Amino acid sequence: MHIEKNVTLCEVGPRDGLQNEFKVLTINEKLEIINSISESGFMVIEVGSFMNPKAVPQMANTDEVFLRIDKKIGVEYRALIANIKGVERAAKCGCKKVKLNVSASRAHNLANLNCTPEETVAGFKNCVEEAKKNDIGISGSISMPFGSPWEKIIPIEDVKSIIKAYITCGITEISLSDAAGVAIPNQVFDICTAVKKEFPQIKWWLHFHNTRGLAIANILAGMQAGFTNFDTSFAGIGGCPFVPGAAGNVASEDVIHMLSEMKINTGIDIDKVIGTGKKIREIIGHTTDSYILRAGKSSELIQI
Repeated sequence: MHIEKNVTLCEVGPRDGLQNEFKVLTINEKLEIINSISESGFMVIEVGSFMNPKAVPQMANTDEVFLRIDKKIGVEYRALIANIKGVERAAKCGCKKVKLNVSASRAHNLANLNCTPEETVAGFKNCVEEAKKNDIGISGSISMPFGSPWEKIIPIEDVKSIIKAYITCGITEISLSDAAGVAIPNQVFDICTAVKKEFPQIKWWLHFHNTRGLAIANILAGMQAGFTNFDTSFAGIGGCPFVPGAAGNVASEDVIHMLSEMKINTGIDIDKVIGTGKKIREIIGHTTDSYILRAGKSSELIQI
């Protein structure tokens, strides 16, 4: 198996994980968790989102969190946005990286926004301009490129068309996000190989939900295709509130454990990540989908 020996992980638990929890964490709880994440060695952290607090109450205090977290030099602290207001909020609180998102599903986009995915991305142009004006980095995400509840199969040409729209808009960092949790390894390999070859100028990320137990297998398939940047969530919390049954991002500690056993470098201290995962479960008050939190590391089986 030929794969790269260095991988970058983004911890998305503070945003994509916590936004799906009934309990809304206090600012101090978020500060403790996010600071512990940066101390564990993550170089990219998704702190929250600048959305309407009525729609996503769990993210209402993102601005204050950005102002108060202990920012480590070299760590990218990013947030999800929906429009130019998100860029403006980012500028005010010191957030230096934002991410936009569009659905790969034409039926979904037309029903909800009355426009195609490409038209949605074209509308992001003002966000790109505002971000550049404020020295804020900006990336894009394509949700459900591996399949959706509306069309089931998303033609790869549709995905490529959205990628081209992002490039035209001025965005050259893109995440492929399996929000529906339907991706399978051979499909991931084929799509990732195709887009990496056709769009070599793009910095790629992959974001998998473990809805059907295939997230780690899909990460391996992405690695075989040459991808080295992946999103994970502490304790495996999160998911997509708009897709039935799609709860559960892949657990950070599960992915780090696998990569460590494979001698692939992440620069992340798994014991600290496990500690963060346990703390999160205490705060939210329920068990989560994390194999390592349940069974422990493989090395712990060896009795001396």
